[in-house]
Amino acid sequence: MSYELKSADALVSELCSYGESRLRVRGPARELRDPYISFMGGTEVFGRFVERPFPQGAENQVGIACINLGGVNAGVDTFLHDDPLLDIAARGDLTILQVMGAQNLTNSFYKVHPRRNDRFLRPYDALSHLFPEIDFTDFHFNKHLLKSLRAVSPERFQRVCTDLQATWSTRMTRLIAALDGRVVLLWLRYDMGTPEALGPSPTLVTEDMIEGLRPTVADVIELDVATAEQAQDVPGMIFGPMELPTARLMLGPKEHDRIADAVAARLLKLMAAA
Repeated sequence: MSYELKSADALVSELCSYGESRLRVRGPARELRDPYISFMGGTEVFGRFVERPFPQGAENQVGIACINLGGVNAGVDTFLHDDPLLDIAARGDLTILQVMGAQNLTNSFYKVHPRRNDRFLRPYDALSHLFPEIDFTDFHFNKHLLKSLRAVSPERFQRVCTDLQATWSTRMTRLIAALDGRVVLLWLRYDMGTPEALGPSPTLVTEDMIEGLRPTVADVIELDVATAEQAQDVPGMIFGPMELPTARLMLGPKEHDRIADAVAARLLKLMAAA
């Protein structure tokens, strides 16, 4: 078994941005000529550590340009507040919108980074009052924060989760509306298989939350996936010598190909019915 070990910036040449957007998405930059389909999402859509992410694989099968607007650690807030990328997606024929986790949202209890939504910036008074025993300067990432809240008080932690889930549903509804409802949700579900995890990924997203959005979108693609380590899919990934632990938790090249096949099959079906 061999890995393709390169520098930590092995895929830096594949970063680009569009217009005045400050989000660095997966490149190379594409000319936005009709027709095209936008893929909007986080690390999975971006295709971290893989040479050919699934939007590219889907494009090869459907014969329509697939614009990868995926950003590493991007969440719902990232795109909802990025007017240039929203405009690009809205002008396209369709948007494949990844179902992203509910933990990476600014909410009633804490504020997240505007682009790298996995980063915890600061608590609001509601969280400080709910967990007065916690020093919030110790936290830099939302998942670390939430795991610590759960360890201190599962009951109080649930209040935060309930707010996150309600916020997620509201923001997703707004994002879908901004895309005129021409959206196919891509629900990539996987279980990290560790007791300290906050449940299956995407974090805190339930079947009921997806069902609440189903009437507002063109379709929903549901697919159970596995991490590169779980699928023994690490060979062929591109990462630096210190990045193997992180790469194991990403989706590997074979899994990206499998997602591309599923997405392309659904897109061809939708196109045939149009």
